[in-house]
Amino acid sequence: MSRIKEKFEELEKRNEKALISYIMLGFPNEKSTMSTIRGLVKGGVDIIEIGFPFSDPLADGPVIQNASTISLQKGTNVSKFFSTVKKIRKETEIPLVLMTYTNILHRMGYEKFIKDAKNAGIDGFILPDMSFEESKDYIDAAKNNADTIFLISPNTTKTRIDKISKISTGFLYLVAVFGTTGVKTSIKNYTLKSIKNVKKQTKGKIPVGIGFGVSTPEDVKKYIKAGADAVIVGSAYLKLIEKTKPTQLESKIASFTKSLKKQTVIE
Repeated sequence: MSRIKEKFEELEKRNEKALISYIMLGFPNEKSTMSTIRGLVKGGVDIIEIGFPFSDPLADGPVIQNASTISLQKGTNVSKFFSTVKKIRKETEIPLVLMTYTNILHRMGYEKFIKDAKNAGIDGFILPDMSFEESKDYIDAAKNNADTIFLISPNTTKTRIDKISKISTGFLYLVAVFGTTGVKTSIKNYTLKSIKNVKKQTKGKIPVGIGFGVSTPEDVKKYIKAGADAVIVGSAYLKLIEKTKPTQLESKIASFTKSLKKQTVIE
């Protein structure tokens, strides 16, 4: 059983939903990444989503694009990414998910990349630009090695949701808003309705996580109340990292994480 599946089962027993926190590895530097990870662990995060920088991050808004650019400028590459993940894995058993773009894996070869990522401590992958129609080689390479987490949106058809949910493992990633990450708008009724519809359609066979534009404890509470099994917070963390002194980073991240995690407990 994967670490991600184990985590969801453990949370179910505790009557909790999952808090998934996203960070960009190497932003603004490796030391800050490790401080952030320690803060997340102290704050009670359930799953950590680690971004690997890409030069053309289509699904990401300006906050993550900026973090990606800085990470690349600081010299983040595949070998550095894996060595940092190994350091993280020495400190925690929390599930780690890699979010990046298909070309990064394709360039090295799916099998080699996924094997190396797994050896470093990665438990699953989110590739926003991977369509299920072209995913066979990727899924075959990941099978028995790591979870393949696919994205759907509020306007994804029922037929397509059926197909995507069958090839997704770990959890299904429901995009909360039309557009890129980090765009803060009010919570839309179509999103809350979509959570209910997707949950009904998938019949509990796979957890449903919601992300994009989620930034406050109030957001987390509303999405959990609507039935989400996990809530993903990303850009809000990067903004906090950007404005926090390095010496205060771990404690600030821990405090923010606690405020979010508190809302995932089912009353």
